[in-house]
Amino acid sequence: MAKVGKRTKAAVEGIDRNKFYDLDEAVKMVKDRAKAKFDETVEISMNLGVDPRHADQMVRGVVALPNGSGKSVRVAVFAKDAKAEEAKAAGADIVGAEDLAEAVQKGEINFDRCIATPDMMPLVGRLGKILGPRNMMPNPKVGTVTPDVAEAIQASKGGSVEFRVEKAGIVHAGVGKASFEQDKLAANVRAFIDAVMKAKPSGAKGAYLKRVSVSSTMGPGVKLDPATIGVAAE
Repeated sequence: MAKVGKRTKAAVEGIDRNKFYDLDEAVKMVKDRAKAKFDETVEISMNLGVDPRHADQMVRGVVALPNGSGKSVRVAVFAKDAKAEEAKAAGADIVGAEDLAEAVQKGEINFDRCIATPDMMPLVGRLGKILGPRNMMPNPKVGTVTPDVAEAIQASKGGSVEFRVEKAGIVHAGVGKASFEQDKLAANVRAFIDAVMKAKPSGAKGAYLKRVSVSSTMGPGVKLDPATIGVAAE
């Protein structure tokens, strides 16, 4: 049997694995247990009753966290001419067209979010096998294929978080840093859950929201009672 270290024992102490905590208490427990030497990310994990193998059960979207994510996001923009200049002026870290596509094909992906103007999609579409698995493929449904590149860049750098359900029906994302004030983290969690609930697909049958938990990068998960934020687990 693997030996449980002192740090792990201290982190799980006081957490009842069978209990569902209200939002404020859950966030406080996560913050109190974030003892790493770096500012840990506070993460949320939602288990949904969907099968994303079916197109009408896919869950994806974007949410603007009211207090930001606390993460420095590097943004790449596929654009030409005036739109390229607009992207640079708006603070994009990387701007290009064919040259940027060549870099991506070589595996040079030095960015966290990818935005494209509509006229660039024939070019960007060739990169689907590379960007898709990384959840970086521009998509109009989440605002990353748009003629308004400045607004998209500002949203990405200001705390806009994309989400997409995985094969097992799990949606997870970072919703802030452990150094955030408790009420700000709680507000971010509420905003994220609300966005996922609103993204409920037409093909979802039966229980949509099954379980929700929050944790820090190095800490244990704490089960959240969705009813404490006005959401009923089905």
